[in-house]
Amino acid sequence: MSAHRKEDHDLLTRAPWELDLVVAKLRASRAGSQKSRREKGVHEMPSREALQTILDALFAVLFPAHFGRPDLSDEGIDYFVGHTLDATLRELHVQVQRELQFDVSDAGQREGIRTRAFELTRDFASRLPHVRAMLEEDIQAAFQGDPAAKSIEEVRFCYPGITAITHHRLAHELYLLGTPLLARIIAELAHSATGIDIHPGAEIGESFFIDHGTGVVIGETALIGNRVRLYQAVTLGAKRFPVEEDGTLVKGIARHPIVEDEVVIYAGATILGRITIGRGSTIGGNVWLTRDVPPGTNVTQALARSEAFERQ
Repeated sequence: MSAHRKEDHDLLTRAPWELDLVVAKLRASRAGSQKSRREKGVHEMPSREALQTILDALFAVLFPAHFGRPDLSDEGIDYFVGHTLDATLRELHVQVQRELQFDVSDAGQREGIRTRAFELTRDFASRLPHVRAMLEEDIQAAFQGDPAAKSIEEVRFCYPGITAITHHRLAHELYLLGTPLLARIIAELAHSATGIDIHPGAEIGESFFIDHGTGVVIGETALIGNRVRLYQAVTLGAKRFPVEEDGTLVKGIARHPIVEDEVVIYAGATILGRITIGRGSTIGGNVWLTRDVPPGTNVTQALARSEAFERQ
């Protein structure tokens, strides 16, 4: 054994990491959160890995000819969709139960979690045809809005904006059904994969298109109309965060923009606060906006610095 290897061996055999002390401090640090979970009877958190598997299966259910098995025949598609959806909803039911545990405080309430989770999962399944119809409109909007798109299949398979809006439309249904934690995990899976950050609470209309997409941020209370197009690095955010007398943030207030139908927002634009971007307006690149824009307005950087907007 070389001198260096012997020295390393001697150091490691003396347990130099002081693990007992580190482990004890980590135990003390997590004691509060563990106590809260134990009091609520929470044993398992929703699984990010399980939700990723559920999402992959839902992509296949929504678009079996594209994300399902490659050997599917016309006769076999319905069987594949039904079988895949049944297995997927069973796993989603488990994840919904895990989230619902956080909202109860006694054993009597916990007894009804399984039934409530079943009802929510069934309601989610009933919304899938609507979600698919919306996604077809989004895909068509991307194909029509991008001259570089050579085919619908290219858009469906390759465009990060379509990946992000697919996640969002599924997450939004879960958010509306009262499972915001699952919805947020799904949104963050899309964020990690595409760089597009859409809060699951945001309401987004038909034929929505995000071109390129990296760095787009859409806040929880944003309202987006039909046939809206965004480019990369657009922010629909909050201008300020009101606080209570004790200094805590006020939750649940409308604080993000309203974007009406047929608005185009170019790269790098930052739109903050509960303001309204009027129908048919165009917001230029790198514009900073904190006030309403009338319908049909073309806002450039120079106009944004002026005192008032005028229709073009």
